[in-house]
Amino acid sequence: MLKRRDFLRATLVTAGALVVPACGDPEAVNPVDTERELTDGSEFFPQSVASGDPRPDSVVLWARVQDGEEDLELEVEVATDAEFTQQVALDAGQARVKALARHDHCVKVKVRGLAAGTVYHYRFIYVKGDKGYVSRVGRTKTAPAAEADVKIRFAYVSCQDYIGRFYNTHLALAEEELDFFVHLGDYIYETTGDPSFQNTTGRGVDFTDEEGSISLGEGTYRAARSLSNYRELYRTYRSDANLQKVHESFPMIAIWDDHEFADDSHGATATYSNGQEDETDVERRKAANQAWFEYQPVDYGDDFEYDPGASFPGDLRIYRDFVFGKHVHLVMTDLRSYRSDHLIPEGAFPGKVVVDEATLIEELGDTSASAMPYVEDIETYSDGIYASVLAEAAEAVGYDAAEVTGKVSVLYINSIVASVNEGLPEETQIPLIAEEEQVFMERGIAYVDLGKIGAHTSIGSRYFAAKDAVDVYAAIRYKETQGASEDVMGAEQESWFLDTMEGSKATWKVWGNEYCLLPLAIDLTPYSIPEQFKRSFYMNLDAWDGFRNKRDELLARLVDVGNVVAITGDIHAFFAGTVGLNDDPAKKIVEFVGGAVSSAPYRELLTSQVASDPVLKAVPGAALLAAGIDDLLTSTETKINPHVAYTNSNAHGYVVVEASGDELVVDMRSIAAAEVQTDYTTKRGDLKVKTKRFRTLAGESDIYLDDGGTWKRWDPSTQKWI
Repeated sequence: MLKRRDFLRATLVTAGALVVPACGDPEAVNPVDTERELTDGSEFFPQSVASGDPRPDSVVLWARVQDGEEDLELEVEVATDAEFTQQVALDAGQARVKALARHDHCVKVKVRGLAAGTVYHYRFIYVKGDKGYVSRVGRTKTAPAAEADVKIRFAYVSCQDYIGRFYNTHLALAEEELDFFVHLGDYIYETTGDPSFQNTTGRGVDFTDEEGSISLGEGTYRAARSLSNYRELYRTYRSDANLQKVHESFPMIAIWDDHEFADDSHGATATYSNGQEDETDVERRKAANQAWFEYQPVDYGDDFEYDPGASFPGDLRIYRDFVFGKHVHLVMTDLRSYRSDHLIPEGAFPGKVVVDEATLIEELGDTSASAMPYVEDIETYSDGIYASVLAEAAEAVGYDAAEVTGKVSVLYINSIVASVNEGLPEETQIPLIAEEEQVFMERGIAYVDLGKIGAHTSIGSRYFAAKDAVDVYAAIRYKETQGASEDVMGAEQESWFLDTMEGSKATWKVWGNEYCLLPLAIDLTPYSIPEQFKRSFYMNLDAWDGFRNKRDELLARLVDVGNVVAITGDIHAFFAGTVGLNDDPAKKIVEFVGGAVSSAPYRELLTSQVASDPVLKAVPGAALLAAGIDDLLTSTETKINPHVAYTNSNAHGYVVVEASGDELVVDMRSIAAAEVQTDYTTKRGDLKVKTKRFRTLAGESDIYLDDGGTWKRWDPSTQKWI
């Protein structure tokens, strides 16, 4: 008999030989009671079944049973056919597991001793009285043996917002022929209708434990905080029929991104208030982690037990790797749990000088083109007349007046003074600091030079930051902190990651990477906009552009590994491109970014950001520029992203990968953005799915496009397919 546990873990079950009853033999292999009546029990399994983390000899099976508050008993059956006429003999001919109330009646069973590269079918049976209530049948597949010379075919997805949206992507995905699928994060969204990026009508999530949740948007929507909140999110998302069908069809390999805990989070810290309050909440983070542990079919090792009392981030390690035959080594990383804060604080006082002239000269030999004039001491400069004006303005937008001290940007001083002067008679207006005077001032970099214009906002912090100044500031900070300013993986994971990649013998080293490696910048100098915006901007410092020096450090090792391909989600867009070293772009790896399952597409997010930000929405033409983001990213006039070969920022979908010893082929399946508002479950024939096909060849690091049957290579120098 299996030993029963008082905690949830992947119960270990060893499979024996395949047992095929003789023709007409009524003997069942696995059930304890062969006389028990079996009946459809779908109602007791409202989230159906799932499997995950396939290896050559094992796989994890998952289910959740719902029938009251007591602990419940389940049996597991595994077979090589969907009718269960060819069952696999499990340990002692049976497998019983407890669905414990303390773990929301979730169960996980790790079945090992299986044959490599083999399709299996499985089901759970809820034992109640003299009846066995049977779950729907799941299909899974073990990984091929490490020495097997076989093609591997898998898909990857990310970002499946449930609120007011439908999973048409999963409807199409379930029809593919796959060995497994990868989920790159944002499996759930912790908020119940954030109007900045979510729908506020249609299907949604209601928290039973409303007091345990976080009230946001002046009470208009909520964010999960308690374990109950996070569990209800998983229950609701997993109730979707199309998502269930995908889980019933293929094993999943998953990691988390930010929304499994909180939007744009780092470690245990959220960013809802943009620096107005300390949002570090370790208990909330661990509640999110526990729910993920309970609901995802992940293999943590035979003896792992989730301990809510363990210290974060040591409570749950999710980075791990998988080998699929000779040609695919999938390496999954965790880029949220261990990372440092964003480079530019959301609550940073815009006028504060963060790199002075002496530092610039010491580090760069000159003051840099990004450097701007600043006053040495705002409190004494010009008898302090500017200090009092800035202090009053700072307090008006939520800053502490004490922030107005020391070195302060002239650009910021003049912008505040000009604003104050608008309400004063001409004779009482405060003079601006004249250009003639600025010529003799020292020059440095302030937060405003990095693009930080507004108070307590993500714009100029996590998003839309001035590229040239950021590059200088980031490099200096990286050196000053000995790399701590851009720690992404933590020392232990980073060492494991590099050792795993460099030690891999597989043809393709596939990095399951949460957010964009590709540098994504736009150059606005050619456009008719205010002068202060006529420069280049990074679009997203919450991604790897916010860790460009660490990215370069890792790439310096990865480019020598060969055949490294990053698969990525997070940004809600389809991109294809190469990522090279800052000082040698020819040394590069390939990245394919998949669009969101259902979350608002990147173009929609950008137009929403412009409409809601008081600074950006006042910029003439800003909305049109946001709507044309694909053209900005691939502009042949500015040539700012020659490494970006393809963009589609206004679609949902998924990506299918087929890897062999010669090539890795990628099919980007896209669905028009507007279709997410329509449920196509009962009218699949009306759903249009488009495909864009790419490949990269073993021994190269170039990208090719299938142009009507002809493969064309992307040439960064001309930004054309040739």
